[in-house]
Amino acid sequence: MLQFEAALWAQGLTAVAGIDEVGRGCLFGDVVAAAVILPRGWVLEGINDSKQLSEKKRNELYEEITREAVAWSVSRIDAGVIDRINIRQASRLAMKQAVLGLGLMPDHLLVDAETVDLDVPQTGIIKGDALSQSIGAASVVAKVTRDRLCAEVWDALYPGYGLASHKGYATKEHREALTRLGPTPMHRQSFLGNFFAVQQELF
Repeated sequence: MLQFEAALWAQGLTAVAGIDEVGRGCLFGDVVAAAVILPRGWVLEGINDSKQLSEKKRNELYEEITREAVAWSVSRIDAGVIDRINIRQASRLAMKQAVLGLGLMPDHLLVDAETVDLDVPQTGIIKGDALSQSIGAASVVAKVTRDRLCAEVWDALYPGYGLASHKGYATKEHREALTRLGPTPMHRQSFLGNFFAVQQELF
């Protein structure tokens, strides 16, 4: 998990930032990105793609990462912007804002299969959250942040949709709630066209 970081550290680069996002495929809510700079040589046991970890493990890692990181930052882009500029551009914007929120400019970015629109040397790594400790750490911070928003904020704001359980993804529970209640202002309208077209065909 440190092969990419170690190669950069060997070049004398210390501020290596991992970047990742979560919520790209959701029907509801913000896409959330995180940027994390970990201490040189620090080993984080148990880190992996955040989706492969239990909620308990993610929360434990979140506390450790945010406590030990040299710097970390989270950025959110809401459904209105997603609808206006599309989800890929919104994800890239969230990543850019997360980097700018670190308080220092990294020497190098390690990014999960994307390019960040900043004039900073960077490496895009396919399945980076499972191959790079820094990207894995960013994945955990982004996912825990978004999951907590779903469970602690958005579920109370829009009861009846089951947001605390499905986190805005297109589960059976979520689709049934949409059919019954209709979309909220935080649903991504650009994602719902196909959903409602399919629903109409069924009735």
